[in-house]
Amino acid sequence: ARADGSSMEEDDGIDVAAVDHRGRPAPRASTGRWRSALFIIAVEIAERFSFYGVSANLISYLTGPLGESNAKAASAINAWNGVAQLLPLLGAALADSCLGRYRTIVIASLLYILGLGMLALSTLLSSGDHKCINTDGGTPCPPPSGLQMAAFYTSLYLVALAQGGHKPCVQAFGADQFDASHPREAVSRSSFFNWWYFGICAGTAVTLVFLSYIQDNIGWGLGFGIPCVVMLCALAVFLLGTRTYRYYASDGKQRSLFARAGEAFAVWRSKRRNAQVDEEEQGVVIRNADLIEEVKGVLRLFPIWATCLIYAVAFSQSSTFFTKQAATLDRHVGKRVQVPPAALQSFISITIVLFMPIYDRAIVPLARRCTGVSSGITMLQRIGVGMVLSLVSMVVAALVETRRLRIAADAGLADLPRVPVPMSLWWMVPQYVLFGAADVFTMVGLQEFFYDQVPDKLRSIGLALYLSIFGIGSFISSGLVSGIDKWSSERGQSWFSNNLNRGHLDYFYWLIAALSALELVVYVFFAVTFKYKKKENMATEI
Repeated sequence: ARADGSSMEEDDGIDVAAVDHRGRPAPRASTGRWRSALFIIAVEIAERFSFYGVSANLISYLTGPLGESNAKAASAINAWNGVAQLLPLLGAALADSCLGRYRTIVIASLLYILGLGMLALSTLLSSGDHKCINTDGGTPCPPPSGLQMAAFYTSLYLVALAQGGHKPCVQAFGADQFDASHPREAVSRSSFFNWWYFGICAGTAVTLVFLSYIQDNIGWGLGFGIPCVVMLCALAVFLLGTRTYRYYASDGKQRSLFARAGEAFAVWRSKRRNAQVDEEEQGVVIRNADLIEEVKGVLRLFPIWATCLIYAVAFSQSSTFFTKQAATLDRHVGKRVQVPPAALQSFISITIVLFMPIYDRAIVPLARRCTGVSSGITMLQRIGVGMVLSLVSMVVAALVETRRLRIAADAGLADLPRVPVPMSLWWMVPQYVLFGAADVFTMVGLQEFFYDQVPDKLRSIGLALYLSIFGIGSFISSGLVSGIDKWSSERGQSWFSNNLNRGHLDYFYWLIAALSALELVVYVFFAVTFKYKKKENMATEI
């Protein structure tokens, strides 16, 4: 594009770094930008519909038809989420080194369809009522067969593998449709991250209400089968946009950071043994001359990555213990409608859908006038605001749970877990709304930060690093739940008792709130000292 950014150049120029689907230089007029990005956003909405269609109500399936305890189910879900969020590191490495983002998305979509189809079929092996609940004092669910358990967990982890290829590539591929060197497209790319998250949260809100109702009231087979059909349609939509996408010549043709690091390590070992390197090995060193800079570019992000882990621990509670907590309350709206407990998670998505346009169209312009920063506030400031809101959400959750336990005791329901506590489900809405507001700041901020601040050739890996925060956070949560369950059980009563009226989720929430406060202090230190990669563009933001 010309330096003056004229409209002719904008419409008729080419993105010199990108090619079209035939390998020719990509013209701006017919490739990329919002037209292509909308195909990709639609695919991500469908993928999130499918993933949350499985994960959001998973604790109800594990503690219901599969008969697991609250603590064991929460630990299993956190472990699965951890694997699902760490596998994008593998998917990103494959995309950046050999497959390319487009092919990786197609392959991952096919794995998704297979895994979701197997998951739906695994429910046909159940011998119990899909509405049974495994609680102390209630009728226990019939134990599942070994075949059902094997089929269920195999298909569940196949879904995790599919997400590992899909998640890091789709968002990076969408952002690739905007040329960062073109003034107007660069602005659109910054806005893309906001509307990306807006779109997937709008889809998720529908998922949580629609599928949780089907799973709780009609059947788990249909509840898991619908996401399979949706994912099949998503793949068709993605393929329809093939002719409009921009592809990058290096995408899938460069050797990954991990591969070159291994090669360089082998040369270093050889040099230490022989005190010299031959010409072939010296050529390897020369070819990997930029390796050190790329490694530094990734490692410099580690303090920010590490100080967001407790945020991920708090985030993981919304799909596990928040749902079990909601299941104990009076969930009637009117005389006939009973809200599924997992549907309360939709308030997170609804908050994001309502607040995101306000943030993008009102808060950002106002902040821009005050700070002079094009995005209103810096990426790290945005992440920090969300961490504060997450901390407040855990404090509110702890206070609400304390009230729920007191009401259950006063009503004589301490040993009657299947009788709804006379407390409205609306008491739980604020903690979900606060989580939604936190996500607008932290989730989107983390996505943009890890996409923007990694070396340009490693953007898929950058987004995978963002996802790995929630993977490691889920493993930490799983370890905390297992450890606290064992410790508290030995002292008389588990905090996560199957009878939550005798448990102490409030203690657990207070613990997470305290850890979040400590994390926030450390995060602020590293955020203040962090130096952005693009100093010429970020100088006013530091």
